[in-house]
Amino acid sequence: MDLAYLRAHPTQLPTFLAHQRIRETPVTGGSICAASRLTLDDGHSILTKSWPQRSGEPTPEGFFAAEAAGLHWLGEAEAVPVPEVLVALPDLLALAWVETGEPTPEAAERFGRDLARLHRAGAPAFGARWSGYIGALPQDNTEQDGPWSTWFAGRRLDPYLRLSVANGALTSTETALVEAVIERIGEFGGDEPPARIHGDLWPGNLLWGADGRVWLIDPAAHGGHRETDLAQLALFGGAAHGDRIMGAYQDEWPLAAGWRARVPLHQLHLLLVHTALFGAEYRAAVAAAARAALSAGRP
Repeated sequence: MDLAYLRAHPTQLPTFLAHQRIRETPVTGGSICAASRLTLDDGHSILTKSWPQRSGEPTPEGFFAAEAAGLHWLGEAEAVPVPEVLVALPDLLALAWVETGEPTPEAAERFGRDLARLHRAGAPAFGARWSGYIGALPQDNTEQDGPWSTWFAGRRLDPYLRLSVANGALTSTETALVEAVIERIGEFGGDEPPARIHGDLWPGNLLWGADGRVWLIDPAAHGGHRETDLAQLALFGGAAHGDRIMGAYQDEWPLAAGWRARVPLHQLHLLLVHTALFGAEYRAAVAAAARAALSAGRP
């Protein structure tokens, strides 16, 4: 099997894998999927992702279709590069391999400009036309005209707050803080039309390529607020050369007044996803973000 054959016959990939007709090397680092690097007969490499067999559960319905749809949609903007989707099957996703490189200030600045161009490509509504996932959790992408604050509270904060309460990750203290943010969300300002966003843009979902560019991987893409992507980039240690990214972004498309005060509000979504997925380890981070959002909001 070579790359041209794979593009013409994508559904044949599982058969070749089952009969061990392709050299396969496991790839480490993913927290949800099992990943492998496949070397084709023409020397090209591809990345495959599958639901881990150790989970004992079937692949969630539409899981890989959501990632494929998000990558296609982000790529249509021709702004930030994304891996080519070669195969999108219910139980298997195959992407073009991207050689990794080192983070550089030059790549960071180009990424900042490109990210602004991606966001500016826009979206027809908040949400997306496909069912979504973030990590292993479903994400409600039902399209809505807005305003952004109402949509964000109902589709991105409240569902993961409820999951985090149900699994015992949050106590009544943190729950009350997040509920106060949801209740007051219209006071914080910053409403904008929907931007074309990655949606899960923590630093681990940036791939610094050997070509000197930053690639986007593992999206939860949808029409959302551009400040959400930028706030997520600052989480979990922050992106390499984050100041260069932000400076270039601001040069390309300046953010609205008060954006710094809204960073914790935008980070709260992904932090609640983490308490819903991983439990109380992220409880303190949720509380800190909620308190910061409330203290920065208008009285």
